[in-house]
Amino acid sequence: MKSKIILLCVLFFLTTAAVSAQAKNAPRSIISTTALIRKYHDQKELSGMQKGELLELYIERIKVLVKTLPYIALVTKPGVTMADLGIPDTSENKKFLDGQAEGTTVFLDTTVDFQRKMMPYSDKGNLIAAILFYETTLKSLHEFNEM
Repeated sequence: MKSKIILLCVLFFLTTAAVSAQAKNAPRSIISTTALIRKYHDQKELSGMQKGELLELYIERIKVLVKTLPYIALVTKPGVTMADLGIPDTSENKKFLDGQAEGTTVFLDTTVDFQRKMMPYSDKGNLIAAILFYETTLKSLHEFNEM
């Protein structure tokens, strides 16, 4: 009975290791798959929201813009990999992509901390205008692909 349990444990760990290794070698998206806006809003809808809700929308839009804009010459949608674009999947290119992702994360962490501390002091009308501006910019990325 003990040998069966030990055998099952060993098989479990080997399977976990194999799956983990495959995940590391899987192609990564150039634009983070979290760079999506689920819903766009209009002025009337935003005016009916509390400032805390507006702040969260504002931060979400900043995150999407930061994760998208540096790459628009390559791609404008999440989920596209280097291989999809014909970029060699070399260790050097992966290193550059990983470094860029890490730098973006550090920048966003700092920016979001700042936004959470300072934006509550902003005027609600300015916050709404900024959200609408960011949403217009994000919508225009869909048109960018058609140029």
